[in-house]
Amino acid sequence: MSERRGHWDHVYATKRENEVSWFQENPAISMELILATGATRASSIVDIGGGASRLVDSLLQAGFRAITVLDLSEAALAAARARLGGRAAEVEWITSDVTRWKPSRQHDVWHDRAALHFLTDADDRAAYVACLKSALRVGGQAIIGTFAPDGPEKCSGLLVQRYDATGLQQTLGEDFRLAEQRREIHTTPWGSAQSFQFARLLRTR
Repeated sequence: MSERRGHWDHVYATKRENEVSWFQENPAISMELILATGATRASSIVDIGGGASRLVDSLLQAGFRAITVLDLSEAALAAARARLGGRAAEVEWITSDVTRWKPSRQHDVWHDRAALHFLTDADDRAAYVACLKSALRVGGQAIIGTFAPDGPEKCSGLLVQRYDATGLQQTLGEDFRLAEQRREIHTTPWGSAQSFQFARLLRTR
């Protein structure tokens, strides 16, 4: 865990927000999928690996009031808090590795764009799924975005595990049902195209 944390702290300490490949000015697909869950402003939403992402900005602007952002990099979360200014106090910030996190409560929506695909070890993936089940209520929904099968094999110098929608459902297991899938061609700040796969999955039991 310490190696992962050190890697990402270094990334966020040495690069500006728009100098990382995953930067999005407008996280449109994530917002569309969150709204598709039927979430209300009172729904509890946790953004896994949220880092300095602007999804939290969009959620606040849309009126959501129970937002948690988790990332293993304190430097990334500090960048997000600085950007939000006074509104940062409206968000719960958690510095933790998702494979080690012990949630204190359950949420209605679990969102993860580009965290799961860094877990190339089977034990880490199993720990991720166990955490997801602990953090998401039955009837809640998980939104997960990863590199697609035709996406990059590496990101930020690290190998990734690529998925299609079926692979995401199989990874989460039989307690989850695939409700929606989306493909996205993400354009990096320097103009490269990256294929992403998104899946919205309902926890059935």
